[in-house]
Amino acid sequence: MDLGLKDRVYVVTGATRGLGYASARELTADGAKVVVTGRDAARAAEAAASLGPNAVGVAADNADPAAATLIATAKERFGRFDGILISVGGPAPGAAADNTDEQWATAFESVFLGAVRLARAAAGELGEGGVIGFVLSGSVHEPIPGLTISNGLRPGLAGFAKSLSVDLGPRGIRVVGLLPARIDTDRVRELDALSGDAGAARTANESRIPLRRYGTPEEFGRTAAFVLSPAASYLTGLMLPVDGGSRHGF
Repeated sequence: MDLGLKDRVYVVTGATRGLGYASARELTADGAKVVVTGRDAARAAEAAASLGPNAVGVAADNADPAAATLIATAKERFGRFDGILISVGGPAPGAAADNTDEQWATAFESVFLGAVRLARAAAGELGEGGVIGFVLSGSVHEPIPGLTISNGLRPGLAGFAKSLSVDLGPRGIRVVGLLPARIDTDRVRELDALSGDAGAARTANESRIPLRRYGTPEEFGRTAAFVLSPAASYLTGLMLPVDGGSRHGF
């Protein structure tokens, strides 16, 4: 299938590693051009270099209002702007009694408000056929033990995304959310290690996944590339689990 990605231009935040990087890699592999971001300039440049000439790396923090200038960067570098995938590292783990006000405030700025700002900025620049994607979490539907801050913020961001899809639909702009669960990234391995026995935690988690394994970043990236592409032109307001069947509801 031709996804129609050739020469389309996307901004992918939080893309120096993990799910953001995997998504940028699949986009460029199918002919798209990307602006990839990370808080560290050297790592952003390194990630872009590994993706080839159709990528440029920019230092940006989603929590910083100046991150909205990424859209101008895409236009200046590649001459157009077709969409954005908003990804950010997960907030601090912990139970409700453990997380501090500072951790909540930091996560709200980066995970929630930063994403809202970027989405609003993108909406102001996109035309018909544009797309705004959010990397969210399976916690949108089911709370994840030990990730109280994520459980609190991700469902709210999904609600914002759904509302935005209604607002932007008449302009032909799509809004989609991706809900990863146990994807084999550094973040998930770090969470497994919090149990004190990462191997045992992984085995236990895999036993509860119908496909009996963690997903790969490449599998997530391919899903992201599809939903961001013109091939998915009639999908909007969708919160798509990428979880090997972990969510048991319809």
